[in-house]
Amino acid sequence: MKDWRKNRGLFLTAVATGTMLNPLNSSMISLALHSIQRDFHLSFTTVSWLISSFYLASAIGQPVTGKLGDLLGRKSMFLIGLILVAVSAVGAPLSPTFFVLLIMRLFQSIGSSAIYPSGIALVRTHIHEKQAGALAVLSIFASAMTALGPTLGGVLIVWGGWTSIFTVNFPFILLSFLLGWFMFPKDSNEKRTEFKMLLKQLDLLGILLFGTGMVLLLWFLLSFKTSVHYLSGILGIVFIGLFIWRELKAAIPFIDVRLFKSEPILTRVYLQFIVLNLFNYCLFFGLPTYFQDEMHLSVKMSGLLMLFMSGVSIIISPITGKWVDKYGPKQPIVWGSVFMLLGAVFLTIFFVHVPILLMGLILSLLGVSYGIGNVALQAAMLDASPPEIAGTTSGLFQTCRYLGSILSSVVLGLVFGKEITSGHLQILGSILIGVSIISVMMNAGPFKKQTKVSS
Repeated sequence: MKDWRKNRGLFLTAVATGTMLNPLNSSMISLALHSIQRDFHLSFTTVSWLISSFYLASAIGQPVTGKLGDLLGRKSMFLIGLILVAVSAVGAPLSPTFFVLLIMRLFQSIGSSAIYPSGIALVRTHIHEKQAGALAVLSIFASAMTALGPTLGGVLIVWGGWTSIFTVNFPFILLSFLLGWFMFPKDSNEKRTEFKMLLKQLDLLGILLFGTGMVLLLWFLLSFKTSVHYLSGILGIVFIGLFIWRELKAAIPFIDVRLFKSEPILTRVYLQFIVLNLFNYCLFFGLPTYFQDEMHLSVKMSGLLMLFMSGVSIIISPITGKWVDKYGPKQPIVWGSVFMLLGAVFLTIFFVHVPILLMGLILSLLGVSYGIGNVALQAAMLDASPPEIAGTTSGLFQTCRYLGSILSSVVLGLVFGKEITSGHLQILGSILIGVSIISVMMNAGPFKKQTKVSS
């Protein structure tokens, strides 16, 4: 029994089957948006709140639950997160209204956000041999789930309707919970702190200002296709300004904004990662809807088409890892931006006029850009991170992923708000050309400190 509890493979399986839930559910819903929109008689802009609310809650929830795990115990926070995802898996298919479904989606987001930082911290604490290899496996696994989500979602919807993308979480939840219960060491009593101290270390005021500002700004951006809510935009800017002012004065800030000035390379990596995810989540969420609404393809066929992009992304990821190990992150990041620009040009000029097979080739080119950029930027982030705050910088890196995803839902709401045509897809492609040009321009200068690249 003692040897069984120390099994590295089982430990990583427990962590991986839990941490995969956030990236999987973040992208798997893309094929379900069309069905949900039809069943609840909603516009695409309204349904897009299932995307934006998930990433908004994740952007706030990851660092908050990560700190809670540090204070109260990582095993406890990991298991609590699994329970919250289980609640959404039960409640979402039974939702009588879209509002209830949205609440269940928030449960899913907060729960899966609690799992990821606690899982990574458990690996760092309890796996000492080849630790970097273990973290790399989890990273690539999470990226694969993000890429495969649309295809898996399409298969599930054909099999059991949109509700199946929630119920499919049960096997993973059960496996992760049982293995985690037995494999993870018990939380130390030293992790328990007084309630007042916990509130102080959480910087609740900073969290409140950040969350309020983000919600208001998102509401403002999503209102462009209906009646613009200027007041929400103004208030959003005010709250974000108050958040920055608060964090500069806080003894233990929620997000140390000084970091963006003191570590310029790291800051540029963050911005590049936001751009990368803005670009790719526009495709993850926009293309399946275009395939079904404009091309009248089945959900199954739409999922298979998305496999061109996701499959190539998965294949290129480990190759990129070896590339980075040998030459550093700069070269792969530059080439990833080049492939992004080429893919956006082909998408805009040729995509709507070519046969499906050639569409698949264009999607493959876009998959190359995502697979390279995702791995190379993560390597650059780890290399540029000061060792004493590596946990903080990793959490902010994930927040950048969610910010890019939130911005993608805003773009899609503006472009696909009322109808989806080939003309609208070309408008989206033109926007993505602009985004990829920004990515290329951001490649000036180094992407790593003058040290050996992290493995």
